[in-house]
Amino acid sequence: MENLALLWGIIGPGVAGAIFGAGWWFWVDAVVCSAVQVSFLHYLPGIFASLAALMFNCVNKDEIGYDYYSPYGDDSEWRVKLWLFVAYVVSFVCLAGSVGLLVQDALTDKGPSVWTGVAGVLQCVFVLISGLVYWTCYSED
Repeated sequence: MENLALLWGIIGPGVAGAIFGAGWWFWVDAVVCSAVQVSFLHYLPGIFASLAALMFNCVNKDEIGYDYYSPYGDDSEWRVKLWLFVAYVVSFVCLAGSVGLLVQDALTDKGPSVWTGVAGVLQCVFVLISGLVYWTCYSED
């Protein structure tokens, strides 16, 4: 089991990077292939999903446990949990926003195509999955 954890620690960041790149590739493909200009509003869920993935990767997994010692005082654990909560709220808002833009694109004819909306949802999902993959494989040891 130790070898599996070591292997995951070695290949996990590469897998996370590939998933992140695939998410952004879907979005770039949709923007390039779009017949109309895609508004900046459609870019925001992907940008904020990337920021949310960065936010929850700023927290070390060891800082969440109750036996973690912090030199900043006894109440630093709730700050870490609050930071993770805000990061996950941002990520779910990004997903909801991308689904809303997908519905908007599907219902109107003068905006971007439905593929642009689907690519936005895929981008958010892949970026957030890549952040979670990286968070699970990263350790300070």
